[in-house]
Amino acid sequence: MGRYLNPGNDLFETALNSQIYVDKSGLISYTNRVIQSEQRYICVSRPRRFGKSMAANMLASYYGRNINSRSQFEHLKVGKDDSFEKYLNRYNVIFLNMQEF
Repeated sequence: MGRYLNPGNDLFETALNSQIYVDKSGLISYTNRVIQSEQRYICVSRPRRFGKSMAANMLASYYGRNINSRSQFEHLKVGKDDSFEKYLNRYNVIFLNMQEF
């Protein structure tokens, strides 16, 4: 079924290598802004086939502490954000993909 704790960044790396990747790392900047506030509960809801799994893989890759993912994010929009270094690879991430159940 897969790894649930700190799943790594392989899936996000695959998305980055895609020719049709669109930088949505602004979601990370927003999450960093609200992480210590009342708005810290975030629901990423989108229509079918609009990148929910890719967004979840991106968040897991950024916050997960199992591997240094600086090289994946430093050239994206979030790499220019002031909070980029503060939260990068700082948390244990539990990743559940409902498509696999």
